[in-house]
Amino acid sequence: MSGPYGYPGQPGPPGFGYHPPQARPNGATAIIAGFLGLIAAGTSGYLPVYFFLELPPGFSIGDMPGLVLTALGLYLLAALLLLIGALSAFFRSVAGAVLLTLGSLMVIAAVLLEPLAFNASYGLYFRLQFEFESFAAIARVALFVVAPFTLIFAVIPPTLKYLRWRPTPAQPYRPRNQLPQPRGW
Repeated sequence: MSGPYGYPGQPGPPGFGYHPPQARPNGATAIIAGFLGLIAAGTSGYLPVYFFLELPPGFSIGDMPGLVLTALGLYLLAALLLLIGALSAFFRSVAGAVLLTLGSLMVIAAVLLEPLAFNASYGLYFRLQFEFESFAAIARVALFVVAPFTLIFAVIPPTLKYLRWRPTPAQPYRPRNQLPQPRGW
């Protein structure tokens, strides 16, 4: 909009004319967090399914120790939270960042709980994973990398600023010198 004589309009006192437009925050970090959340959700959901498919015949879920079931449950719940969180982040909801944070923390907890569940030392467990002998090892290494980055990108201020931002509705235009009309009874 321009003022008289073609010059840009100058803002007047509060309540007159148009409000200056708000700058829209950059959504790159929220989109990166969403994509990393989708990768972590797929990988986290794959591991329990792979584990259940590899069970020998005649072996029941009830025969497993409680820590193993807890680690597998954490993987499944984290996959669900990460999937819903990623989709929510794509639709610009702050709840998406919260769910991505919770899902990433659950993946990290499951990764740290898994060696204890199988009575292995952390050194042996991580050495076996980084030998890349199976696709499950590759998936676990991908989780080691993707889950912390998802957590970081979900909680940094630019992501939350983008997810919270809502444009202000356009105010009706009043000429500069016109005062607001008093409201009667």
